[in-house]
Amino acid sequence: MLPGFLLPETTIREAGNGSELDLGETQGRVLLLTLGITRIIEQESLDVAVWGSGDGKEWGAKPLVSFPQKFYCGTYQILLDLTQHPDLRFLRANWAVQRWGKGENKPLFGFYVFAQEIKQQVLAIGA
Repeated sequence: MLPGFLLPETTIREAGNGSELDLGETQGRVLLLTLGITRIIEQESLDVAVWGSGDGKEWGAKPLVSFPQKFYCGTYQILLDLTQHPDLRFLRANWAVQRWGKGENKPLFGFYVFAQEIKQQVLAIGA
């Protein structure tokens, strides 16, 4: 159910997936996704994508939306329009990490992904 976390704040050191989030009544609507990066070390990158599924088993061939690659702490937002995907019932965050340069080669990130519905009135004002 939304609003809710696709991924609660987590510390990661390798690529992975979050658990699925049931869209409930927000199925087929426009969502605002927030990526918050709370911890990072130098010379590393984070790629976060959001995937959708109708049954919680098949996640498709490509993500619904991806945040641009990130290198710094901060809060980043992106819209996810599910009006063209009314059959999707679940969302899941997926991430990949990379580290280069001196020192330990294992990445370290603290981050979260939050999802909330954008009301149609707000979208109409921005048009």
